[in-house]
Amino acid sequence: MWQNLPLFPQQASTMAPRVDALFFFLIALSLFFGLLIAFLIVYFAVKYRRRPGYERGVSIDASIALEIFWTAVPFGITMVLFFWGASIFLDQTQPPVGAIDIAVVGRQWMWKLQHPEGQREIDELHVPVGRPVKLTMTSEDVIHSFFVPEFRMKMDVVPGRYTTAWFEATKEGEYPIRCSQYCGAQHSGMLGRVIAMTPADYQQWLGGGATGVSAAQAGQNLFQRLGCATCHKSEGGSQGPSLAGLFGKTVKLQDGKSAVADEGYIRESILDPQAKIVAGFQPVMPTFKGLVSEEGILQLIAYIKSLSQQERTAAK
Repeated sequence: MWQNLPLFPQQASTMAPRVDALFFFLIALSLFFGLLIAFLIVYFAVKYRRRPGYERGVSIDASIALEIFWTAVPFGITMVLFFWGASIFLDQTQPPVGAIDIAVVGRQWMWKLQHPEGQREIDELHVPVGRPVKLTMTSEDVIHSFFVPEFRMKMDVVPGRYTTAWFEATKEGEYPIRCSQYCGAQHSGMLGRVIAMTPADYQQWLGGGATGVSAAQAGQNLFQRLGCATCHKSEGGSQGPSLAGLFGKTVKLQDGKSAVADEGYIRESILDPQAKIVAGFQPVMPTFKGLVSEEGILQLIAYIKSLSQQERTAAK
């Protein structure tokens, strides 16, 4: 029904119908009360207009029941909107377990994407229909915003930090990627497309573009090349903490505080290792700022994540 409306994108993700339902409810609610108020303004202006013999107003006694009614009804409506919107927001910010983790780096004026299997794309993202896809995003220069209208998904891509978003395509097809944050003179040309394919076609595409080096393997190669293995050994007695099983755990710091070892923590530890010193270790790690690209950092993170997965597999 709504797909025939001008400028209204089709629904092509699992979240799109939920977002649209809330949107149209808000529109209907706004129209109802807007028209009701407009009608009442005209009606009361006519009914209580100034006429001969009615020069003075009449005192009207307050009605407690009426006061309660027009306080409780708007409160109830706003609570419905709050919990409805909050449920959608929470679901949009929590990627399902097992989602495909795609690394996204924005820069003027392109999108660089890397699959966990190692395939890299520029301004294109191939995904399978019916499987959730998580995007871990950062920027090399200014603020961008990754926006796919048909998926009802938009997230700012910020330099110096990671933001995440996810979607699950429900229809095959090509869907435009927009940068919805003004990012410079060629902002309007920062375009891309998501290509949603059947799972079989997606696997065939993965095989056709296979590089033989996954993101985790590329991260391991970079880890070795930078000499990180010298200090971060799995056995005790090394100058740096072990990275095996690190990702997602709470790390105790030298100042008595603690931090969760997520993507942001690992990125900060690579670029500004003195910011959070792990308890029991000395601040001897050098900075790799300017030596590792954003894509390289994402590969290192993928490698550290794989160490945690290997530890969980070994524990079973």
